[in-house]
Amino acid sequence: MKTTTFCEDLFTTVRTELGDAGLYGKKVWYNYPFEEMKDRKELFEKDGSFKKMCDGGRWVRVVNVFLVESTESEEDEIGGGLEPCEEELRVERNVAPFATKVQTMELNCVQFLQNKTILVTGATGFLAKVFVEKILRVQPNVKKLYLLVRASDNEAATKRLHMEIFEKDLFKVLRENLGDEKLNTLLYEKVVSVPGDIATDQLGMNDFDLRERMQKEIDIVVNVAATTNFDERYDVGLGINTFGALNVLNFAKKCVKVELLLHVSTAYVCGEKPGLIPEKPFIMEDIRNENGLQLDINLERELMKQRLKELNEQDCSEEDITLSMKELGMERAKLHGWPNTYVFTKSMGEMLLGNHKENLPLVIIRPTMITSTLSEPFPGWIEGLRTVDSVIIAYGKGVLKCFLVDVNSVCDMIPVDMVANAMITAAAKHAGCSGVHMVYHVGSSHQNPVTFGEIHEIAVRYFTKNPLRSRNGSLITVSKVRFISTMALFSLYMTLRYKLPLQMLKLIDIIYPWRNGDKYGDKNRKIELVMRLVELYEPYVLFKGMYVLNSNFLF
Repeated sequence: MKTTTFCEDLFTTVRTELGDAGLYGKKVWYNYPFEEMKDRKELFEKDGSFKKMCDGGRWVRVVNVFLVESTESEEDEIGGGLEPCEEELRVERNVAPFATKVQTMELNCVQFLQNKTILVTGATGFLAKVFVEKILRVQPNVKKLYLLVRASDNEAATKRLHMEIFEKDLFKVLRENLGDEKLNTLLYEKVVSVPGDIATDQLGMNDFDLRERMQKEIDIVVNVAATTNFDERYDVGLGINTFGALNVLNFAKKCVKVELLLHVSTAYVCGEKPGLIPEKPFIMEDIRNENGLQLDINLERELMKQRLKELNEQDCSEEDITLSMKELGMERAKLHGWPNTYVFTKSMGEMLLGNHKENLPLVIIRPTMITSTLSEPFPGWIEGLRTVDSVIIAYGKGVLKCFLVDVNSVCDMIPVDMVANAMITAAAKHAGCSGVHMVYHVGSSHQNPVTFGEIHEIAVRYFTKNPLRSRNGSLITVSKVRFISTMALFSLYMTLRYKLPLQMLKLIDIIYPWRNGDKYGDKNRKIELVMRLVELYEPYVLFKGMYVLNSNFLF
């Protein structure tokens, strides 16, 4: 007998959970998707091995994994990923122990949610919607979900929740399972719309009675509210991402039953550090830039207020104020070692939470680039085009010819439903643990890295096989993208390829202004926009870091 390797189609979760130790010597794991099992059903049912890994239909595939003896004569056939014929397959042990462990973990999380009252801020955001849908789908016996949204009053808040959350395709599984009437009853009984704004004291809740009731009932506070614009106005970023987080903390402290504050941040608060990035909270006293300047968050707020006051005294237009506030945010971020206003203000929010939490249990979730659902409530749901998604679609449409990126850098993406699952799991683990301050990365770079070059190859194969159509109905043929690995070379490319030829168009517009309209102005604005976006994304497409995950239980 000789040990064989894992089959190529081994279900990743099983391998991750059991590792090579699960081989027990001269054995090999097999994986059979449900579709391939139909003809083998009788064979496996008599061995008691034809089982679902989870109940409730929450997994897309039904997976059966077996330990079988492996001989040298079988190795060529099996090692190549081929399935042995039925008469050679000798089932020794199914995956029931692993299934039990997974089921127990899921059951604990579902039970944790029972009879809980949860406040969710930023409820109309992409991640928050998936989080809310998950809770209502797996635990309809949750006591209450208070959903905070920006709105003028309760009626407007309720209308916004229904339009932007409950009427979306995201809820079609719940709607199909329950029917419209029962789903509406569930939402009426379990969901409370709360008009408010985390950028203001008391979260902007003007209804004193509602606020008092919430502070008596709430068990868990989940802060997902954020502005994610990389070059956000500094006053807006500080108001929501930094001091807004502190406002949520102060509200949570007034909740007499509160067991946990779960705050969603971003993995990119690390800045542009290369290498392995640990799951560590910030210590404000240690935050100094390369010149030794210590970060003072209150000073940052005063600088912002002073600049805003000066702009208003100068009677500047709203457009000029916005531009100045954006420039100030980027300037302050880079001074202190962060690439943009978004991650700088999110970092300061984490620091304030750590400094002011006292004994309140605090868990910070740091996801990487969040993309479409992997499996729940169904695969592929996404709202709008996000970071990587927009680039992939641009390539499929044939408009992406050149791109600034290091093809060997890891593109750290994570499905949104995995982030929602991690949030629930972390809450279940740490709720009620006085004084705890935990940080969890939720990403893929450490355990399952995929480079930008690999993503490009996948995109080439996909759009070659499944081409998009242009507006006139013709198929779009894609070609490989020209990758440029430094900003200097990319700027040179843009100058030679676009900016110099554009000067000829400018000359034509001057000589014949009546012929083409302002074509030069239109194209020049597009080039400036491209360069602006490339500058914003540069830290991420050339990123040399990898986010350490020490907590596999989250997944």
